[in-house]
Amino acid sequence: MTAEDTRERILDTAERLFAQHGIEATSLRAITAEAGVNLAAVHYYFGSKEALVRAVFGRRLGPVNQERMKLLDECEARAGSNPPSLKGIVEALIAPPLRLRGNPAQGGENFCMLMGQLFSESSKWRQVIFAEFGETMSRFPAALKRALPHLPEKELFWKLHFLIGAMAHTLRASGLLVHLSRGQCDPDDVEGTLRRLTAFLVAGLQAPVPPDPGEQS
Repeated sequence: MTAEDTRERILDTAERLFAQHGIEATSLRAITAEAGVNLAAVHYYFGSKEALVRAVFGRRLGPVNQERMKLLDECEARAGSNPPSLKGIVEALIAPPLRLRGNPAQGGENFCMLMGQLFSESSKWRQVIFAEFGETMSRFPAALKRALPHLPEKELFWKLHFLIGAMAHTLRASGLLVHLSRGQCDPDDVEGTLRRLTAFLVAGLQAPVPPDPGEQS
């Protein structure tokens, strides 16, 4: 087994165990036992659990976020001096992870389960992981603000929060969809899922903001 094979085996095992049990609950010893390597190998390739967590997320998020930036660049280029298309912005954000989920050869299913775990982890791990999102965290709010210039900034972040929640739920809870629909809906239909979720999210972004009862006269 080559050094690269060993490193990938550790990453694959860590990704699967983190997805199943959570980052906090998964020890390095559990990872090494499952991967069939010794603890020294983890320290040699990664140095610490935090560095291993970064590597697990960075391996998948790097290509996903690069594709997001590419799609957003194309969306903004098409718009020219006009506001970018909401549909284009939403697709740029959600299409890359949805397509990754539909690609088992790239470990998409485990990684999407892991992304669902992100929101239940301690603040320590969230901060470690959020660092991997890079410019995605600034580019998409800015694009939405240009597409929805009338929307107060506070409301924009509420809507972005709901958008991310719907995307995360769709990525992680495919079994629930099958159960609720009694098998009528196929979450493995990636392009169909993308089409439906995009339409739902664009409508939500365009929905009027309900009045605040405290501001009514």
